[in-house]
Amino acid sequence: MLPLPEGSWWDRTVLRYDGSRLTLAAGHDLSYGHGLQVAFTDTVCLRCPTAFSDPEFREATAEERAEIVRLVGEDPPVPAASDADGYGTRPVPCLIAAGDRAVGLGRFSRDGART
Repeated sequence: MLPLPEGSWWDRTVLRYDGSRLTLAAGHDLSYGHGLQVAFTDTVCLRCPTAFSDPEFREATAEERAEIVRLVGEDPPVPAASDADGYGTRPVPCLIAAGDRAVGLGRFSRDGART
């Protein structure tokens, strides 16, 4: 599971993804900036909408872990699963598998630079 610090992290978006490093931005309103960034490195599996709200992170299910193994051939060190509001009719199951992750707190501009 992905432990996050206490805060108003209702709005989420994919800030940057280059095929290996995935950076998510979170805050109570992403219009002006954000207060939390989660960077996954060596990302091998990504299944989530580009913008979503109110994710509830949880342990990846056995079925989700098996899906990752089928797709990439091994169980990665950092599987992160959540159910989020993807602005549709029901929650969207999200799945991220990576080699590592880092959580950054502070004040970040809309482009992700620390202010």
